[in-house]
Amino acid sequence: MKQLFLWITLFLSFSCSFHSQERRDSFDPTSPANTLPASVTLASPDTLRLLFVGDLMQHQGQINAARTVDGYDYSPCFAYVKEAIRQADFAIANLEVTLGGKPYRGYPMFSAPDEYLTAIQEAGFNVLLTANNHCLDRGRKGLERTLRLIDSLHIPAAGTYLNIEDRCARYPLLLEKKGFRIALLNYTYGTNGIPVPSPTLVNLIDTTVIAQDIEKARLLNPDVLLACMHWGVEYQSLPDKQQQILTHWLFAKGVDHIIGAHPHVVQPIEVRTDSLTLQKRLVAYSLGNFISNMSDRRTDGGLMLQMDFVKSRAENEKKGAQLTKCNYQLVWTDRPIHSKKKNYQILPINFPPDSLTTNSRNLLNIFKKDTRELFSRKNKGIKEQFFFKKIGK
Repeated sequence: MKQLFLWITLFLSFSCSFHSQERRDSFDPTSPANTLPASVTLASPDTLRLLFVGDLMQHQGQINAARTVDGYDYSPCFAYVKEAIRQADFAIANLEVTLGGKPYRGYPMFSAPDEYLTAIQEAGFNVLLTANNHCLDRGRKGLERTLRLIDSLHIPAAGTYLNIEDRCARYPLLLEKKGFRIALLNYTYGTNGIPVPSPTLVNLIDTTVIAQDIEKARLLNPDVLLACMHWGVEYQSLPDKQQQILTHWLFAKGVDHIIGAHPHVVQPIEVRTDSLTLQKRLVAYSLGNFISNMSDRRTDGGLMLQMDFVKSRAENEKKGAQLTKCNYQLVWTDRPIHSKKKNYQILPINFPPDSLTTNSRNLLNIFKKDTRELFSRKNKGIKEQFFFKKIGK
């Protein structure tokens, strides 16, 4: 088995080198014009804004709630956060479901309605991460169908592939806008014990492969190199030893920033300053759940992480883009059982409390208190910010 893995690694390395760079995915979205809430500010023309969120889940309760006479409607889910999402140049999310077709099912083998993907795009997400432990819930056909649907909406994605040729043409994912070049990597710790069916490929966490991918990413001359990692221990509020070791290794290999997912709860964020280059490097160990039907304490919310970059201009600065501003907004999912509304809704943490039921208000406050206590002790170099100032009912 070990020899087979080494052969595949070598084959990936050599076969990809023969693919023209002209075939590589790059994406330059056009931001829609929207009316903004009072405190959402547009990035200046020389600034590139990235927005990351955690897990886009789809449990059975969510599927049932979105059901309509003629299909599924997920638009209410994103109503209170979509304006902030749309104002990012690249809004990136972890798609932790398959789009494997009917029958639609939630946990433990996810397959979401196609309308879910449409709503995700309409909310403003224009990059998706697909390497996670649920990407093979519907086997090879589910993985392939998911990728084809994503491609049909022209959404760039990273993490899973139809075959070796597909991976070589699309990976590392290169995002381009405003003269910036962003290289993005995505890996998962595993696939819940499901073997990866040939010829499809899933980016698994393996330092040999990741080191090769980092070298390939450098050949793209990116201004920023990002690694999005599906890692850690579920429901643990602090990163484990393996996350910390891999973080140190990724930074040492030249990754600029690391964004994590999988634990289904938020974990701390650290902004470090490189002692040699004085560059800021961010690691967000887990962004939590962006939307789900999870109800255990700390699993019912997450955060939106915003990062602003400016091109280096001074002669003594390292070429690339500097992280000039970063902050986060806490979000919480209001479930129909508490809200008495038909659908699930993602709410910013400063949603008007008098607009909530008593149960919803109490649960939101518990999530807010738990998260702020954790972050006050463990976060480094980053502060909470309200992306929203005025929100209507």
